Amino acid sequence: MTDPHANIPQHIAIIMDGNGRWARQRGLDRSQGHAAGVDTVRRITSECVRLGVKYLTLYTFSTENWNRPEAEISALMGLVLTSLEDEIFMKNNVRFRVIGDTRRLPDNVRQKLRETEEHTAANDAMTMVVALSYSSRWEITQAVRDIVQEVHDRQKGPRQSLAEERRDGICPDDITEDYISRHLQTAFMPDPDLLIRTGGEQRISNYLLWQIAYAELYFCDTYWPDFSDADLHKAIADYQSRQRRYGKTGEQIMEAQHNEDKHNQQ
Repeated sequence: MTDPHANIPQHIAIIMDGNGRWARQRGLDRSQGHAAGVDTVRRITSECVRLGVKYLTLYTFSTENWNRPEAEISALMGLVLTSLEDEIFMKNNVRFRVIGDTRRLPDNVRQKLRETEEHTAANDAMTMVVALSYSSRWEITQAVRDIVQEVHDRQKGPRQSLAEERRDGICPDDITEDYISRHLQTAFMPDPDLLIRTGGEQRISNYLLWQIAYAELYFCDTYWPDFSDADLHKAIADYQSRQRRYGKTGEQIMEAQHNEDKHNQQ
């Protein structure tokens, strides 16, 4: 059982894999596996709130998934509509956000996403982020386009002097990691502390590539519909057993922790 007073990751990202294989093992249609996966989302969301997780980001539908059979895509879009229920958000005081290329989604799905974001905007126990029609390479490409467009728009405005003209451009030194992060879809939240992938695969699949630079990775064989609270606790316990060094040595981390503890005792 996860210790609720221990080092709980503030941001957990999950690649919810295995819905189709779960259904196939039971002689069911793939869409039924996705429906079972929605039930797991409800359970894991409630448990993350209880544990004190502040952000939960779920890889729901990638840009590559648009290549799947049309019937499966249609079923998935229908699930998005039916799963965005008030109960899961209002009951748990959860804010809803979406990241991804939503322009590709059906109009009724986009409308439902907007309504859910607006309706839950004041909730503050946790933020659930759904990555829908999302891929990391698309996100980074879009960020570069937005930066170029931002500079272009500034340069089109009236300028009174040469100094203003130079100021409206952009210098190489202006492009920092923070500058790029501010132009990503995830600018409103911290980077993930823990990335979980279910279903037995051990790859990232174009998911939050920039943001997980220093995330702890956890892979398990359990298919997403079978992923339980106990599985979540196991992943978090594994995270808690690791030392996050961010490029430093273990000795440096331990010394910094010792100094912090000493300061807190004063």
